[in-house]
Amino acid sequence: MFRLWGNGPEYEARLGKPFAPPTATLKDIHDAVPKQLLRNDPFKSTLYLVRDIVMSLFLYTLAQQITSCASSDFGGLITTPYIKALVKGSLWCVYWWFQSLVNAGIFCLAREGHDAGHGTLYDSKIVNNTIGFVLHSYLLIPYFSWRATHHAHHKATSSMERDENYVPYTRSKYNLPDETKATKADYEEIFEETPLWTLWRMFVMQMFGWWVYLSQNTMGAPMYPPGTNHFNPNSALFKPEQPRQPLVRHGFSATPDARQTDMFNSFSNSRIVMFTYLHHSDPTIPHYRKNEWTFLRGAAATVDRPLLGWMGRFFFHNISHDHVAHHFFLRAPFYNGPEITKRIKAVLKDDYNYDSTPSFYALYRSFTQCLFVDDDGDIIFYKNKEGKAVREVDPKYLAQAAARRETQTQHPPLKED
Repeated sequence: MFRLWGNGPEYEARLGKPFAPPTATLKDIHDAVPKQLLRNDPFKSTLYLVRDIVMSLFLYTLAQQITSCASSDFGGLITTPYIKALVKGSLWCVYWWFQSLVNAGIFCLAREGHDAGHGTLYDSKIVNNTIGFVLHSYLLIPYFSWRATHHAHHKATSSMERDENYVPYTRSKYNLPDETKATKADYEEIFEETPLWTLWRMFVMQMFGWWVYLSQNTMGAPMYPPGTNHFNPNSALFKPEQPRQPLVRHGFSATPDARQTDMFNSFSNSRIVMFTYLHHSDPTIPHYRKNEWTFLRGAAATVDRPLLGWMGRFFFHNISHDHVAHHFFLRAPFYNGPEITKRIKAVLKDDYNYDSTPSFYALYRSFTQCLFVDDDGDIIFYKNKEGKAVREVDPKYLAQAAARRETQTQHPPLKED
């Protein structure tokens, strides 16, 4: 049944199930995926690249006609001033909507891992990096610094200590008392707000959050100093051996049409924030600390979503529909994502995370419920404005983990001479 609001059935099923980490092994998962699905097809990659560029240029060309059509009464069909203004505004909204989808798709092709930086477009590293650098610069995004942080994100997904993106704030970050001492008033003082203010903050995050992250590393890895900047070639984000050219500069025209068409940057950024945020921010999905984190657990701690339905599948190159597969096989080309997802689901079974919750409700739910995590615990879930998590770790697993650590303490492995 079609719906616009409310939890998907997969999300509801996770709510009622205590969590335990996946039992499958990386070997199980890798054995289930044929090697040919991991190989790129340069011809197919080129077709997708050309498709996105042509669509963007086509939409831009159409947008240049909006103001001139309005000046000429749309060929004499519309002459009433307020109706002309309404039609003109509607045409710009349609343009911004579709151009933002196309350019978010270009970001998916160009960004580290989606797909130039991970080497999934072509076999040549130089070609991949050149494409990524040019397309990222077109979107005003610093390719090489983003490439560096995104590599680190894939190596440490959902790790509280080492992940690079959407690292949860902790109880101590908000100066909240310990859970045993915190009262309702303590939480209300920090998190209570009107619905209108919540919607305003969501708007700010969607439209400007991407720039705040790139320029201030907000919700990035806490290992870096405050204000770490992706645009700074001397940023702590770079390792000594990594390229440091942050961005190709290009100018903007001051004409009214150009100012209107440049709006797609803000809308494109909102798409990027939306799908990256929802990949890794969900009340039912855990984060791990070092005692419990493994690569497999981190890769499985993300969610596949039919984001924006067919439009997300078509324009975003499967990045939300098959994101779990991307984390397990980061060098696999996106166009093989659907088939790889089928193979992974067969291995992970109930540990595979999917959520058909409508996109904008999922965004609202995560924004209002994924507020902070506790400072202790090795497997942790987001807590809401009442200081409650919607899911808990299975007590049986916790007992087994405690017994295992005690055994390791009493009988540490022998060191080789």
